[in-house]
Amino acid sequence: MQQDKTWGNRIFDFVNHGLLLLIGIVTVIPFIYILAVSFTSPHEVAKGGFILFPKEFSLAAYRYIFSTDTLIRSLGVSIYITVVGTLINLLFTSLMAYPLSRKYLRGRQPILLGVLFTMLFSGGMIPTYFVVKSLHLTDTLWSLMLPTAISAFNLIVLKNFFQAIPDELEDAAKIDGCNDVSVLFRIVLPLSMPAMATFSLFYAVAHWNSFFSAVIYINDSEKWPVQVWLREIVILAQSRIGDTSIEETEIQPLTIRMAVIVFSTIPIMLVYPFLQKHFAKGVMLGSVKG
Repeated sequence: MQQDKTWGNRIFDFVNHGLLLLIGIVTVIPFIYILAVSFTSPHEVAKGGFILFPKEFSLAAYRYIFSTDTLIRSLGVSIYITVVGTLINLLFTSLMAYPLSRKYLRGRQPILLGVLFTMLFSGGMIPTYFVVKSLHLTDTLWSLMLPTAISAFNLIVLKNFFQAIPDELEDAAKIDGCNDVSVLFRIVLPLSMPAMATFSLFYAVAHWNSFFSAVIYINDSEKWPVQVWLREIVILAQSRIGDTSIEETEIQPLTIRMAVIVFSTIPIMLVYPFLQKHFAKGVMLGSVKG
């Protein structure tokens, strides 16, 4: 039978739950504010103030951003970059992590040291740009995916995950006639689905939120992802701050900005719950064992 809690335990639980509730409220309030402003009428937004619930409900901002095909086109570009880029990341990372996880690989340690070196030092923005330009990748979507094909941190963690798989499984597969490529795709990767799901979300979120690479490498506005378009709207809204000539009935830049934030956040939020449960299992197995 469970013993009754002492007054000290009750006070601790009360304070602990109160702090967690307070932290949760502080974390959620910005999201509520963004959602509320996006559905608030321009007249109410023009009055200023902090809005948590729209008194005058309006879809004017969403009608404005959907008035042209710019948003849909940029959203399609972002989805393409996220899906194809994540597949490239997983493929390249797996192809490099698997041989590095085999202790019999010659030159394994120098290669690992080289990978670790890139975690501390990088070539920089200008040398990277010249590499992309020399490969004729500028103004193409490949420039947003190939330069970041492998993350050094994810590579090390995935290497440790592969290294934890028993060698007996690889030996048995090779006795049955499998080569190294077959072992990777038919034995190792199916056993590494938690880790692959974790890194797929890591890579997907990075691709979805990236905008700086597109600003540097993409000149054609039709190839801009949705995050770059969001950046343009933010710059436009900031340039109009203090303009007293704006009528209250006009579309407010703030509502447009919030509507684009909501729209650009929804797709990645829909994916996150399906892969979030793999975070702890995938990352901890790859980092603790080695």
